[in-house]
Amino acid sequence: MRVQSLSRWCACLAVAALAAVALAEPALAEAAGQGAAGHAADAAAHGADHGSGGLPQLNPASYASQVFWLAITFGLLFWLMSKVALPRVAEVLEARQEKITNDLEKATALKTEAEGVMQAYDKALADARASAQKLMAETVSATDAETARRNAELGADLAQRTRAAEERILAAKQTALDNVRGVAAEAAQAAVERLVGVAPSADDAGAAVDSVMRGAA
Repeated sequence: MRVQSLSRWCACLAVAALAAVALAEPALAEAAGQGAAGHAADAAAHGADHGSGGLPQLNPASYASQVFWLAITFGLLFWLMSKVALPRVAEVLEARQEKITNDLEKATALKTEAEGVMQAYDKALADARASAQKLMAETVSATDAETARRNAELGADLAQRTRAAEERILAAKQTALDNVRGVAAEAAQAAVERLVGVAPSADDAGAAVDSVMRGAA
């Protein structure tokens, strides 16, 4: 689009220049004739040095050739611009535009990828938190259940051990009482035999000891 605009602008300038040359050529020829006649007397009066002096581009006699060479030079520059310079400028502009477009596409793709990564990270983080909370709840529940089971087993074991200890205590107590009863019966027999001279039977001595022990209890 830019190259086409520059080409159109240069073409318009070329057409305007050629039109100006075509319109100005008759007037320039007439002015050149009048100027030549007017300056002939001045040249003769002031000498050859003064006739050859001044700026050449201001000499009316050379206007036509100046305009002609101007048109030729402008056409040549226009051709060089349109065939050499402008295509290179267009290539540079297109290359820069393509690079900018590619950079924008890459930036958009990277932005989309970054957003996807962030969404995946957020989802993974939320899943990890949910899994951690679930695992913690399961662990607490399992720990509570295991603690309750162990407490129940410990309570049952303590109760069983307590009953066994009580039974052993009762058995030891009964054994001790039996031993005490036997010793007391023997001592009673010996005491009665010493006092009375007749030893009572073991059953009688045992019954007497039992009676005394029940009364003491």
